[in-house]
Amino acid sequence: MALPYTHHYDLSFFALNLKKFGSSHLQPFCCLRCNSSVSSSPFTEKHSLQRYQRDQWVYNNNNQQRPSLSCDDEAASCSVPADSDSIRLNDIALQLPELRKLLQVLKHKRESCGGQVPKNGLGDVFLVGTGPGDPDLLTLKAVKVIQKADLLLYDRLVSNAVLDLVGPDARLLYVGKTAGYHSRTQEEIHELLLSFAEAGATVVRLQGGDPLVFGRGGEEMDFLQQQGIQVKVIPGITAASGISAELGIPLTHRGIANSVRFLTGHSRKGGTDPLFVAENAADPDSTLVVYMGLSTLPSLAQKLIHHGLPPDTPATAVERGTTPQQRMDLADKIKTAELVSPTLIIIGKVVALSPFWPQSLTEASRLVEV
Repeated sequence: MALPYTHHYDLSFFALNLKKFGSSHLQPFCCLRCNSSVSSSPFTEKHSLQRYQRDQWVYNNNNQQRPSLSCDDEAASCSVPADSDSIRLNDIALQLPELRKLLQVLKHKRESCGGQVPKNGLGDVFLVGTGPGDPDLLTLKAVKVIQKADLLLYDRLVSNAVLDLVGPDARLLYVGKTAGYHSRTQEEIHELLLSFAEAGATVVRLQGGDPLVFGRGGEEMDFLQQQGIQVKVIPGITAASGISAELGIPLTHRGIANSVRFLTGHSRKGGTDPLFVAENAADPDSTLVVYMGLSTLPSLAQKLIHHGLPPDTPATAVERGTTPQQRMDLADKIKTAELVSPTLIIIGKVVALSPFWPQSLTEASRLVEV
């Protein structure tokens, strides 16, 4: 089936001179302007009007209205009180009656289907990766599962264009997380997946990128399997692959980069601080891709240089890659450029092989010769 998706790039692509990190040094090599009619975000923001419109079924109990919203037409986002915790608890309280009602409907459907459901009466859970945002990058298997699901639990970084593919009879439930606001805790997500699978539903857990690359897919799969629920993983194109391909940056290249390393800019509490792996990551013959690294990039760059990475190593920061709102900027200008999550950082000589890089063919030949 055709997946309509028109790209309107806001593309400000710069090289990062690590030696002058923190300075105003820019080396622009491509600049395109976006279509002004494109909405401010391709993703579901935590209190966006789109989110409440899409999930309005879950606020219908006892004729209660969905949370009142005061929306800015230009930003398509909503102003809410500062107490995020009370908002979250109130949101969940409004949802519970409809969630219970849906559970009963699905249980009744299971009991009346006879031999059409597994003998144990349990439904399947699919962990589906939706890629970095462009719906054309979905696998055929992912599209088929998305269209036949009874309930889909989706993250913030599942793009609106992907959610438009959901079947008309399916129910959508937002379980996204952003810094300072988790609409559902991970434990609550586990229980939702379990409850609906036990009701015999086909449950799809949608996650941006690949669910097993810096996602919580492994934790969810482990929890459900321990409860006897069958889990099937449908991989997605991880941001590193999708965005680098969009820009014509090979993650590995013979004679230039013999390996690639994916690094998270944030770690779970008690885990290894990403800044402490800089010593092993500072390899000039490797490509380093940093996920979720907006806040840690300045410190990481300094440590990479300290451990031997050449200061003039090419690098780029890519916001909302593969979507119509994609843009790139000098990494040390993240704050002034107001880059937002999700932003991917690619560091390595392969960045200079991009066709957008000035004199890319000459640079590529020189690098291969070296």
